[in-house]
Amino acid sequence: MASAAVARNQLLRRRSTRINLNTPIGISGEDRAKTSFSVSAKATNLNRHGAAVQLSRELLMGTTVLVRNKGGTQISARIVAQISTQQGGLHTYGIGFVEEDSKSSVIFGELCSQRQHSIPATRKAAVRR
Repeated sequence: MASAAVARNQLLRRRSTRINLNTPIGISGEDRAKTSFSVSAKATNLNRHGAAVQLSRELLMGTTVLVRNKGGTQISARIVAQISTQQGGLHTYGIGFVEEDSKSSVIFGELCSQRQHSIPATRKAAVRR
């Protein structure tokens, strides 16, 4: 019983800090019907190892997609979880970056920078403290 609790705590622990954001990204790949797609999406959570993304396509677990930020930086990611599906067909998935190197740091930094630009100046001071 104790080992189950330890395993659960390890699963709940994040490898890096998660940042809540709501920024536009692009995603391309193959959907559940094996049809190629390239759509606009939103990143709603981000850390150095992955993100939560919202898009209007149904995807299969384990599928590899290409994620692009506004600056044009691209990185491969694998669909690791379906978090939710909302009415109207908006799906939220957890993705894990396939290339966990300097490229994931670049996309992480650029998305965080985009988030900072979208925060009102009065709130930026509070975020920096």
